[in-house]
Amino acid sequence: MMAQVNKTEASSSGRTMVGTVVSDKMDKTIVVQVVRTLRDPFWGKVIRRHKKYKVHDEKETSHIGDVVEIKECRPLSKDKYMTLVQILTKKQ
Repeated sequence: MMAQVNKTEASSSGRTMVGTVVSDKMDKTIVVQVVRTLRDPFWGKVIRRHKKYKVHDEKETSHIGDVVEIKECRPLSKDKYMTLVQILTKKQ
């Protein structure tokens, strides 16, 4: 019993991020841009870095401009290893 519980907890763990949908033209896939801020180690200036992730959206509920929460999962294709958790805010 105990090993089974730990196995499900391990499979449900993964990084979660919040980002903005920049494309929804693919079938069951959206592109989400995640922005992170960091401080330059030498100058101390705050820098914004961004990365785009292809995210699995099974029900195709999100659209461009929505702020969404995404989570890491097993690889679904060559580029897609994230799934949509929830839509935090819809674009007006």
